[in-house]
Amino acid sequence: MALSPEADSLRALYQDWSGRMAADPAMSLPMMRSMFDDWHLPTVEPEGVTYKEEVVGGVGALWAYPVTANHKKVLLYTHGGGFAVGSSSSHRKLAGHVAKALGATAIVIDYRRSPEHPFPAQIEDATAVYKALLKRGFAAGDISTIGDSAGGNLAVSTALKLREEKIALPGSVICFSPWLDMEHTGKTLVTNAATDALVGKPILQAMSGMFLGEKGSASNPLANPLYADFRGFPRLYINAGAIETLLDDAQRLHQLALAAGVDSTLSVVAGMQHVFPFMAGRAAAADQEIARIARWYQR
Repeated sequence: MALSPEADSLRALYQDWSGRMAADPAMSLPMMRSMFDDWHLPTVEPEGVTYKEEVVGGVGALWAYPVTANHKKVLLYTHGGGFAVGSSSSHRKLAGHVAKALGATAIVIDYRRSPEHPFPAQIEDATAVYKALLKRGFAAGDISTIGDSAGGNLAVSTALKLREEKIALPGSVICFSPWLDMEHTGKTLVTNAATDALVGKPILQAMSGMFLGEKGSASNPLANPLYADFRGFPRLYINAGAIETLLDDAQRLHQLALAAGVDSTLSVVAGMQHVFPFMAGRAAAADQEIARIARWYQR
């Protein structure tokens, strides 16, 4: 499938990163984090969105405020990056686009990253922010947990942790290309290995090792939600690119949710890479997907 130069921008960025990592197998973590902060480059700056830095629940965060937003509704955004890289800076523009389309505000949190802070530090930070939002007067039903890749895992596992603590659950959960399987058993890790420009089994194995640390278990439902019981889970929207290696994670999550009676929607878009909504404002496929999420959110 031939893509337009605009729609191919994310693949080009991923190939550049992959080439740089292959050329420097000993690349330091600070260098890798600096590289991944360029994740925002394929995303056009959203118009009519302002930003504010704040510490919420003890966690550094960046608010995105679309001028048309309903300030009673908030998207609690957990960024991707294998739990080790990525930041509010790398995801600011994407969160702004999604918040603007959905008519909500967004808060992108800088949760503690591995390997300095292994599991469950990331979930502790996400749930701390959620509880702080409740204390500020946000209704649980007006909060959505949302994230991409490892952050998609956190969007799901945060709701699971809140349920475990008997705290009112978010109104919805939204995942972009979620990375869920810490055991790396998905069939598309093999079948899509040649078409995914960034994510392969070796990098997942390295990042899951840093995330789980010495004490974490790859079958803990809060680390690997494919082991979770989804009964009573909030309504769920999942998307993925058809040619990415983590497609199987998205499909399995959807099937588990449906089997548990959850209102779950899965959107798989042909020809798209990992977290393809990063091309918001640049590629029609990304903008159309965000519009689909907005219709789902607002129904």
